[in-house]
Parts: sequence; structure tokens; C-alpha cells
Amino acid sequence: MSLEPRALTLLKTLVERYIAEGQPVGSRALSKLSKLDLSPATIRNIMADLEEMGFVSSPHTSAGRIPTPRGYRVFVDTLLTVQPVSENAIESNLQLSPQLGKPQKIISNAAQMLSSLTQFAGVVLSPQHESAFQQIEFLRLSEKRILLVIVTPDGDVQNRLLLTEVDYTPSQLNEAANYINSQYNGLSFNEIRLRLQSELKEIHSDLSKLMQTAIEAGDEAVSDNSEDVVIAGENNLLSVNDFAYDIHSLRKLFDMFEQKTALMQLLDVSSKASGIQIYIGGESQLLPMDDMSVVTAPYQVNGKIVGTLGVIGPTRMAYQKVIPIVDITARLLSNALSHP
Repeated sequence: MSLEPRALTLLKTLVERYIAEGQPVGSRALSKLSKLDLSPATIRNIMADLEEMGFVSSPHTSAGRIPTPRGYRVFVDTLLTVQPVSENAIESNLQLSPQLGKPQKIISNAAQMLSSLTQFAGVVLSPQHESAFQQIEFLRLSEKRILLVIVTPDGDVQNRLLLTEVDYTPSQLNEAANYINSQYNGLSFNEIRLRLQSELKEIHSDLSKLMQTAIEAGDEAVSDNSEDVVIAGENNLLSVNDFAYDIHSLRKLFDMFEQKTALMQLLDVSSKASGIQIYIGGESQLLPMDDMSVVTAPYQVNGKIVGTLGVIGPTRMAYQKVIPIVDITARLLSNALSHP
């Protein structure tokens, strides 16, 4: 539905004022702030039309008006003026250099910085990699008890206890580890599983069972250690007035953080879109609350989109500041995780 220029100006003024102060905006304030040469009666008529069309609403306790989700949508899609943000300033704070840590540490830094810069919650959907290993070792602990040690390509070390039906000797354990390391180094556990099925005849029968057990346990260990969603700054939302006095809303919000299913679905959907995406509560079925918004952007590794990052906050957030922060962080994270 198209709006005339005067109505758009008044809607933009109302949303900006409401975001800044959090109070319903009256006709007198709109007349002064919009700088339109309109009579109070004309402004009231235009606002009444905007309310009838669903862009603003009138709280029963005030003569002023506040934006609805539909009003916010028009604002962010057509009326918003994004404020410039220094990319160098964000880059110096983010510490996304690959020399400073492993990929998961870089992703965690990105979530922390999104939270710090916006004072809301920062979230990153991690890249979905097939679990793989660089090296494994078997350590005999006692009869039929073996410690499986897995070193991942990122340098992480995971341990799993294996209870076996056979009491393997140290030489047998070395033979099994050497075979796996020499034949399957760098492959995903799923690839190894498929190859083992066709190569079992070449392997000593006692050791083949041990290898199969080790591959299953290693796959589980590496998968369990990966964080699908990294969230930082959830407690910032306890200080947001829009949430602080509504225990029901806070419970929904933190349920989403704890369960992560809905959050992962939203981030997965946004990773399939291009550029910045803005989800506004009340219009998006992916959000559990009407007064909540999420600003997201996909990030890449070597030109391929592998995940999404974003900021979770109230619908009454300063979109003009949050959007460039999310956009720049996505670009910096893409650069940090990519290899020349």
C-alpha cells in the first residue's frame, strides 16, 4: 500500500522519536519534529489514516501513537537512513585475525563484539562441516578398556573411552592407529565409514571391529564438541525496558536461547537470502515475541555462504546503527575465515 509523502514523513518521524525515547508520540511533537507546514488538525487526520491502515497504534493510556510491526517494516525497508560506521574501528575491536586463534574462537569473538557494539545479544550460526580428524591414538588403560584420542584438523583434542570385547595388546593398538592415520588422515568420519565397509577384508578381523568402534566414537566426539549456534550478551536484554518488566516475554526469549531450535531455523532461513535481513516480531512466524527483532547477514568462507550472524534485540532498536555493524562484521568474519 503506497503512502503519500506527508504520511511517510510523519511515520518516519514517529518511528525515530519512539526508538529514541520509548514513549508514544503526540501530534504536537510530530508537528515540531517533522518540520511540515501542516495544521494540527491535518496531522491528526493523517495519523488517524495511518492507524486505520495498521502502521501505528494508540495505547489506551496515551493520546500519542507508537509504531506497529507493519510500521517498522515500512520504516526499515523504505525510510531508514543508515549511519556510517568505521570498518577499521570494528576490525580493531573484533580481533578476527586467523593468527589469533582457531575458527571457533574467531566466531566466538564475532558474537561477543556484536553484543558489545549494540548492547543487545550477538549470535553466529557456525559453519556446518563434516567431522574429520588429523590423527588418532589408542591407549590401553586396562583389560578391554581403551582411551581413544582424536586430534582434529583445527588442533582440538577429544577423548573417548572404548569398552571392547577383546583385550587388545599395545602392538595391536599401534597397528590399528597407524593404519587409520596412514589411510584416512584428513577424511571425514563418514567417508572413512564408507571406505572401511569395502576394505574390511584386507584388515585383520579383530582390528576391524576396533576400527569401526573408533570411527563411530570419533564421529560422535567431534560432532558433540561443535557449537551450532554461538550466543553472546543474552543478559544485555535484561536491561532493555521493552523486556525487563515483562516476565512472560523474558521467559519466551530465554527459552529460545536455551532450546536454540527456533533460532537455528531463523538463521538457516536467512543464510539462504542475500544481504541484510530484518525480522520483526508480530509479522514473522520465526520469532516468538511481538516486541522482538533480529537483524542478520550471511558470511562466507572462500566465496561460499557457510553461516549467518546477527543481533537480537527489541523492535525498538536503533536499526540505523545495528544494520551497518552486522553488515561489516559479516564481511570481516568472511575475510578472517577464508584462505587466500
